[in-house]
Amino acid sequence: MKRFHVHLHVDDLDRSIAFYSRLFAAEPARVEADYAKWMLEDPRLNFAISTFGSGKGIDHLGIQAEDEGELAQLRSRAELADRSLLDEGETSCCYARSEKHWVTDPQGIAWEHYRTLDSVPVHNKPDQQAGACCTAAPGEAKACC
Repeated sequence: MKRFHVHLHVDDLDRSIAFYSRLFAAEPARVEADYAKWMLEDPRLNFAISTFGSGKGIDHLGIQAEDEGELAQLRSRAELADRSLLDEGETSCCYARSEKHWVTDPQGIAWEHYRTLDSVPVHNKPDQQAGACCTAAPGEAKACC
């Protein structure tokens, strides 16, 4: 079953972790120096916050697939949406190795469809510049996360 994904940029990670832990009545599933993630079951939500990137507020939305079939179905839907698709394939970002693609809605909001393959100890893959993850030019899909 798919899981809705929301990623926010925050200014103060510790304060935000305290707030969202109370709001969700749950502790984060993962906490790093610049990142925290909750994997909630009710509602099925992958909610992430980070201090990397620019600005604050919604970075991107997405849907996390559990298997290749669900990811393929999401890809077909994104292609039918008549928008440019950015296919990253297998990549590492946000402390996870994933297979993913992106589509940007008419308002410029990036939507990530992905399947998590494994956990990794770093925020992004070594060939990315620091801070390059989750950033893009206006109207373009984000690079990862």
